Amino acid sequence: MRLRGPLRTAVAALALVLAGAAVAQADPAERARPLVWTDCPADPSGAPVDPRLRCTTVRVPLDYRAPRGRSIEIAVSKLATAEPGLRRGILVHNGGGPGVASLHLPSSQEAGYPREVLDRYDLVSFDPRGVGRSAPLTCGRTAAEVPYELVFPFPSPDGSIAPNVRFARDLARDCLARNGESIRHLTTANTARDLDRIRAALGEPRISYRAASYGTYLGAVYAELFPGRTDRFVLDSSVDPAATWQDRLATWDHAAELRFEDFAAWAAGQDAALGLGATPAAVRANYLALAARLDRTPVTHPVAGPVNGNLWRTLYRLDSYHTALFPEIADWWRFLASDGAGPVPYWWLAKGTPGIPDDNDVVALTAVMCGDTPASRDLGRYQRDVTESRRRHPIVGGMGANVWPCAFWPAPVEPAVRITDRGPANILLLQTERDPATPLVGALGMRAALGRRARMVTVDGGNHGAYDRWTPSCAVTAADRFLATGVLPERDLSCRPDPAPAT
Repeated sequence: MRLRGPLRTAVAALALVLAGAAVAQADPAERARPLVWTDCPADPSGAPVDPRLRCTTVRVPLDYRAPRGRSIEIAVSKLATAEPGLRRGILVHNGGGPGVASLHLPSSQEAGYPREVLDRYDLVSFDPRGVGRSAPLTCGRTAAEVPYELVFPFPSPDGSIAPNVRFARDLARDCLARNGESIRHLTTANTARDLDRIRAALGEPRISYRAASYGTYLGAVYAELFPGRTDRFVLDSSVDPAATWQDRLATWDHAAELRFEDFAAWAAGQDAALGLGATPAAVRANYLALAARLDRTPVTHPVAGPVNGNLWRTLYRLDSYHTALFPEIADWWRFLASDGAGPVPYWWLAKGTPGIPDDNDVVALTAVMCGDTPASRDLGRYQRDVTESRRRHPIVGGMGANVWPCAFWPAPVEPAVRITDRGPANILLLQTERDPATPLVGALGMRAALGRRARMVTVDGGNHGAYDRWTPSCAVTAADRFLATGVLPERDLSCRPDPAPAT
């Protein structure tokens, strides 16, 4: 039966209320079930796992509208503070994405915190539902069948989106056919509800939280659904919570242009050594010329294989996330321009992890985006938007405006959570001005939505992430102070990065 008009709206609203109540009043048996802590599995990235890190699982409903129906297990990790007498609670992390495995984040994040923060928190993280060790989903594809330059839909050299339409349509078909209704419950709202089940299972009255990129949206949704269970939240590099995923992705094209200005200035300043262009304008012209040449004639890398124009655009975009990676962009550029010795891309060397499907991160990315918000099904609109974006923002060739599998996905099972200013004033937003992945416009949207609940610190830079000890600034100082003492800045702040550290 299809519900229409006001009745459908009322039923959806009631379902949200009941889902929230189901989480707030967790099953007594679930609360009483003792957690069994064990050694953690190997980190899929290959990084060493801190031997103090402990792992467990928490069982949650697949569909919170049917809390006693099918359940799944969420993998959870904890790195206990070395100073239990100073402990305030737990500090939860998320790796972004959506779709990034996050179980091992306490191991990698510990080194980035000062002692006054580490003394006060157990560091906690989890693989979100459908990801990594938490009931991972697959669409049955190998890694070769989900190439970067199609997962991120770079148009054809002539501007056609026909290959992107085929890839998006076929991926949506495969994912839905293989997983049925279960994949439609991979949403940010359900992941936030899972997080509250984790909180309850750990016996914590509240959580503190720090995350970047997509993790800011997850944190904001949690803070909206469970405002009384939030302690100190740091959201770094935010998306606009009021936008659809289609609109968020479309901001990437202009953001790439802004970030390229940073790279071009860096490269021009080292023209004698790099030879990429004597001025920022020359660097830009040479970049676009190289991309056009690779569109016509790819260059073969000994590990990555043929590198065409879209793979070059992909490589540039990934390495533009941090200024420390600018030299790698230059290495790729010189290799592709002269066919000399090239860098070895670490992601091509990464091997699969037993028990985790090769396409898991792509499946989770797709499922969350398509499950959170609807997307246009007008393929002509995508072609028009790509054509216009390629003209105005050629650095990434109109990729952000292009079609994703969400154009072929069923409507979300529930409306997106509306983020408001209802709740305690305990959220600190951090942002760089020229972030290529979560541009400033998104953070301003998050700031407006949270209103009196938040303060915002903006840094004159372009890294994807402002909480960054390689690039210290007032954002790092404010976040450390807030996590350690609970003191927010009196007003929104902006600053330039501090002088670079000696090493």
